[in-house]
Amino acid sequence: MTMPSTAPDPELPATEVENGGEGELEETPAATRTPDQWWRSAVIYQIYPRSFADGDGDGIGDLPGITSRLDALVELGVDAVWLSPFYTSPQHDAGYDVADYCDVDPRFGTLQDFDSLLTRAHAEGLKVIVDLVPNHTSSDHRWFQEALASPEGSAERARYLFRDGRGPDGSQPPNNWQSVFGGQGWTRTTRPDGTPGQWYLHIFDSSQPDLDWTNPWVHEQFADILRFWLDRGVDGFRVDVAHGMAKAAGLPDYTPPAGTGSMGGGVTLAPEIEGHAAEDPATPPYWAQPGVHEIFREWHAVLEEYEGDRVLVAEAWVDPLEKLADWVRPDEMQQAFNFVYLETPWQAPALRSVIDESLAAFGGVGAPSTWVLSNHDVVRHASRLALTAENPQGAGIGPKSPGQPIPDIGLRRARAATALMLALPGSAYLYQGEELGLPEVIDLPDSARQDPTWFRTNGARYGRDGCRVPIPWEATAPGYGFNTSGESWLPQPGEWTRFARDTQLGVPGSTLELYRLALELRRSHGLGTGSVDWLPGYSEQVVAFRNGDVTVIANLGTTPVELPAGEVLVSSDALPEAVLLTDSTVWLHTL
Repeated sequence: MTMPSTAPDPELPATEVENGGEGELEETPAATRTPDQWWRSAVIYQIYPRSFADGDGDGIGDLPGITSRLDALVELGVDAVWLSPFYTSPQHDAGYDVADYCDVDPRFGTLQDFDSLLTRAHAEGLKVIVDLVPNHTSSDHRWFQEALASPEGSAERARYLFRDGRGPDGSQPPNNWQSVFGGQGWTRTTRPDGTPGQWYLHIFDSSQPDLDWTNPWVHEQFADILRFWLDRGVDGFRVDVAHGMAKAAGLPDYTPPAGTGSMGGGVTLAPEIEGHAAEDPATPPYWAQPGVHEIFREWHAVLEEYEGDRVLVAEAWVDPLEKLADWVRPDEMQQAFNFVYLETPWQAPALRSVIDESLAAFGGVGAPSTWVLSNHDVVRHASRLALTAENPQGAGIGPKSPGQPIPDIGLRRARAATALMLALPGSAYLYQGEELGLPEVIDLPDSARQDPTWFRTNGARYGRDGCRVPIPWEATAPGYGFNTSGESWLPQPGEWTRFARDTQLGVPGSTLELYRLALELRRSHGLGTGSVDWLPGYSEQVVAFRNGDVTVIANLGTTPVELPAGEVLVSSDALPEAVLLTDSTVWLHTL
C-alpha cells in the first residue's frame, strides 16, 4: 500500500456511526453531457464579500480585496467563484436587501472594480457567478419608495404585495404569515395625512418588501437586470430564495406543522403561528408554488441569448428531492443547491440514502446533482457535525446554546465529510474558510451581532453571524491579513492563528492541503463526471463506493476498517497499520 503524497496529521481528532448495498447510479445520462457544460462537474467557491478580503482597511471586505486574493483560489484548485451580494444596499441584511441591482455598493467598490475582478478571474480560468435577489428588494429601493409615495391601488403599489388589513378598521395584518427572521410578516404603512394605511408583505425583514411576481412589470425589470450583468460577462446567477417569488392565490393563512420550522429560506421559523393550517402542510403558500417555473423558463431563455454556458443556480429549500428536481428541468435552471444533503446527519445509512436519492432525482431530469456542506446561512460544518443537541436551521450557536460542539470531533468529521463529498459525481460548493477548517464563532459579544434574526427574536436565536466572521490569511498580520488595519466588522477570535492560511500552506496533513490534494485528484480522475458504484461487504457504519478508478471509504463507526489493496491517494486522517479509523475517509486508486 502506498501512502499519499500529503499525509494527514496524526494528531487530528476522533469519534463514530452506519451503510451497505450494491448497484450503480450515474450522475446524469451521458447523452445529456457536453464537454463545455462546465457547471456539471465544477467546484464552486462561495465568497462572502464583506468577510473575504478588505482592500481599503475599513473593516469590511470589498471587490479589490477579492481581486488581490484570487491567486489563492487558483492555487486551491476551484473552477468558479460565487459572489454573495455586493450591490447598493443599506445593509440591513448584509446586502440581501438590494437598493440598486445594477450598481456596486460603495462599501465594496465600484462597477470598474467589479469589471477588474471579472477580467482577472477569467484570465485565471475562473468562472464568476453573482447573486440575484428577486424575492424582495430593499425598502430603500426607488421602486418601493415610489410605491409608498403613490396612492393605494396605483401601478407603483402593484410592484409589491400591498394589502388592506383585516378587521373593521384594518388594524389586523392581511394574514397570519410570519417573517423568517421572527415576528409577523407584515408591516403597516402610514398615509400622508398620518392615518394608518395598507400593509406590505415581507417574508424576511421589514426592510425587505416582497415583490409581486404576478405583475409583468416585475418580470421585465429582472430580465433587464440579468442582461445588464450578462453583458458585463458574468457566467451565471445564484438565485436567492428561488422557491419564494410566487405566492398562493389569495395569500391564505398558514400554520407550519408543530415542530417543523417549515418557513425555510435558509432560516427556520419557530412553529408558533396562529391561524389555520393549509391543506398541504408540506407546501407553505409562500414557498415552492408552481408560478416560479414560468419565471425560470423566462430567465433560461435570456441566458440562451448569450454565447457560452451561463448558469442559473437555485437556492431552493425544497423537500423532497424529487420535487426539487423540477427546478432543474432542461428549460429551467441548471443547478439547485442540495440542502437535503447539507442537512443529512453524520450517519452512514442516511448519507447512503441521500446520495442515492440525489443522483436519481437530478439525473432523472438530466441535471447534475450538487453537494454542499456549508454556506453563509448555516452553522459551519466543522462545528455542526459535532453538535450535541438539536440546532434548528437558522438558530445559530451562541455561548448559551445547548449542545455546544466538541471542536476536535467537529474538525475530524468535517475533513472526512468533505473528502466524501468531493468524491461524488456532480458539482460541489465550498464556503470561504472551510478549506482552513474554520469552526463557527460562538463567543461573539452580543453588542457585535448584526443578523436581523438576533434582533427580531430579541436574542432568542443567535442567527448567522458566527459563520460570517472575516477569514484568517496570515497568522501574525493585523486582522490575520484580512486587511492591513486590523479593523473587522465582526470580531475575529484570538485562537484563529492556527487556522490562518499561511500556517497551513505546504504543511502535510493540514486541512488546506487536504482540500488542495482532493481537488487536484478529483479533476485528474474525472470524479465530477463519474458515477457511484456501491461496494458490498462493509458494515452499516461505513459508506463505501467506487467512482471510476477510485475507491472511496468513509468510516462513521467506532470499529477500525481494514483497507483493501490499492494506492492511497488521499486520506482525511492518519492510517495506522493500514486501517481506517473512526470519522475518516480515504480514497484508494484501484484497477
